[in-house]
Amino acid sequence: MPEPASVLPVILVSLAKIAAVCFLLLTAAAYLVLLERWIAAWVQDRLGPNRVGIPLTKIHLFGLGQPLADGLKMIFKEQYTPAHVDKFLFVLAPIIILTAALAIFAVIPFGSLLACLSLAGAPGSSALIVAPRFDVGMVYVFALSSIAVYGVILGGWASNNKYSFLGGLRSSAQLIAYEIPMGLGILGVVLVSGSLRLDDIISRQVGGAWNFFTQPLGFIVFVIAAFAEAARLPFDLPEAEQELIGGYHTEYAAMKLLLFLIAEFLHMVTAAFLIVILFFGGWDFWGMQTSSFVDWPDGVLHVVVLMAKVFLVILFFMLVRWSWPRFRFDQLMSLAWKVMLPLGLVNLVAVAIIAEYGDRLAIPLGASRFGDYLVTHLHVSAKTMVAALIGWAALLLSWVAVAFAAPLHDDNRPRLEMHAFDEEKELRDNT
Repeated sequence: MPEPASVLPVILVSLAKIAAVCFLLLTAAAYLVLLERWIAAWVQDRLGPNRVGIPLTKIHLFGLGQPLADGLKMIFKEQYTPAHVDKFLFVLAPIIILTAALAIFAVIPFGSLLACLSLAGAPGSSALIVAPRFDVGMVYVFALSSIAVYGVILGGWASNNKYSFLGGLRSSAQLIAYEIPMGLGILGVVLVSGSLRLDDIISRQVGGAWNFFTQPLGFIVFVIAAFAEAARLPFDLPEAEQELIGGYHTEYAAMKLLLFLIAEFLHMVTAAFLIVILFFGGWDFWGMQTSSFVDWPDGVLHVVVLMAKVFLVILFFMLVRWSWPRFRFDQLMSLAWKVMLPLGLVNLVAVAIIAEYGDRLAIPLGASRFGDYLVTHLHVSAKTMVAALIGWAALLLSWVAVAFAAPLHDDNRPRLEMHAFDEEKELRDNT
């Protein structure tokens, strides 16, 4: 049993990591809202927030004080709870969803193992992760992202409001449907990496081919499912204002609403981290040191590279939100069950073929002139070339199959505008 004196510094380091991660995430969520408002203004050719700066002065700072002003507004708003709600569940729902959104980051690495970080009695190195050596990190992330749906359902149910209730039902159906293809996209990466630890998945890609190049179909399936899991446009059906006013948080205001909004942005940040870690090599970049145990300059560079990749993915999320129209709910569910689920299975089968027969298929390819050129000049292994060829072939064949199987058009007219002849024809086609 370890001595209390040796355990205390480790606990202090862990508490410092937790405090730093929570502070950085909540601050990042506030300023990502500002960034998204700027991007929305740019896409829509209008002005975004640019006036709020230092209080009691005329210094605007490009509107960088706007998140602080919005936060203070929410804090000082009246904490109103409608009389017709289930008060306990009504308050519990935003707490659950924010807690789950923050707890996911316990196993997400922000960098590699840093040397020369020592306290009295503490180890001489520290992993830039709150819970290092967590062997089922991917399962933990998947489980907590599933728990978040309970907060949405509870908020919709406890509000005792038909719009909130419909938003909660939509959310439960949407998240459950898209968790399956998301899991299939993750399984392909886990099968190749041989580990459920996120830092091991990154290490598997360091110095070699990123999973995006060998599993492009799994990448597409995972990204689309991540959009739906984060309830981002074009998949934000649980809170569609056109028909549900505000969805599951219609009755919420002030700090309770703020907890829901922060959790939404943290889901997007989580999805961006997972996309970078699973498919784009994490902190790896061409020409960088490949060892996971590095000194301070290389360690800081790893953090910068990882955060730059995550930031680019977040920008992609925001641009998609202001560029695509919202899906209809039946289209959303059809996409999950009829397209994403089969594509996820195809990717998993392709990865299983690579894992089982990749070495055998690599022998004739490596002996060919083309394979020898790639191995000699680009330092790409023959098995990696086989994996890339099979992965991209699966993507192209799936693309062609979906194009032929899908209808050439989709009727988006309201049903009241359809003629009786069209309704009879649709009835005959469906039967």
